[in-house]
Amino acid sequence: MRWATSVSAPTAYGRKIHKPAMTPSSAARRNVSDPLASISINGDESSNHEHAIAYFEQEGIYGSSAVLSVWDPWVETSSEFSLSQIWILGGYFDDDLNSIEAGWQVSPELYGDGQPRLFIYWTTDGYQATGCYNLLCSGFVQTSNTVAIGAAISPVSKAHGGQYQIEIMIWKDPRHGNWWLAFEGSHIVGYWPSEIFSHLSDYAANMVEWGGEVVNLRSYGRHTSTQMGSGHFAEGGFGAASFFHSLQVVDSDNNLQPMGDVQTLAENPHCYDIITVEDPTWGAAFYFGGPGYNQLCQ
Repeated sequence: MRWATSVSAPTAYGRKIHKPAMTPSSAARRNVSDPLASISINGDESSNHEHAIAYFEQEGIYGSSAVLSVWDPWVETSSEFSLSQIWILGGYFDDDLNSIEAGWQVSPELYGDGQPRLFIYWTTDGYQATGCYNLLCSGFVQTSNTVAIGAAISPVSKAHGGQYQIEIMIWKDPRHGNWWLAFEGSHIVGYWPSEIFSHLSDYAANMVEWGGEVVNLRSYGRHTSTQMGSGHFAEGGFGAASFFHSLQVVDSDNNLQPMGDVQTLAENPHCYDIITVEDPTWGAAFYFGGPGYNQLCQ
């Protein structure tokens, strides 16, 4: 792995990968009616935020790991964003919701450019008054001097070209209860102290989600053309669509357990969709994304 020399603003480099022998599973493109999964994931965004996600719900989730492809999706207006991330969720989907999030994000408003950047987020009250992105408020404690939160990730995947990926892991320290973040396996970035949370302080998570999210402000009287993932629908498959693979959860013994079947949700599948896939090398995986505005996405 190569790193930029500047510690204050390093560049995290993705790893090039090659096409696996994947086939769509029988559960491909499910639209889930689970009320928990249908609730807006990012605070008070109401209908402005759209998702294409896979999720797993169970008591006793102590973290998750996944490998995700890196792209630089087009973002139509500076106030919108597009991201790909892991959500670790605890509590209920109201003011009690605790969420820990990490992945990559393109946000012109937050970063001043269109590059995908390593980001984190946390909240303890359903995105009402607590938490923030990155290090914009107290909470996350960075311990790494080589991986910087907010760093640009490079290279990025290109349609029908090189494909690049990163690995993100979040897990709970069983001794102190802090939630740690690792990048590319061996790079420990820092932790969220247990005391900043309510539910996730004393308890494990009860849901983990993986996938994409965009903000749709309808600034031009139509659906945004902000892209999710690569900007291609999931059906494009490897080399065109964005993906997650090697989905795992951390159990009560602090061991990673490979996922089996996961449920999926695409709130607006004419704009952004998701397809689960099966592969012996990649394990639990899915393609997701889309272009936003099109003939069927108005």
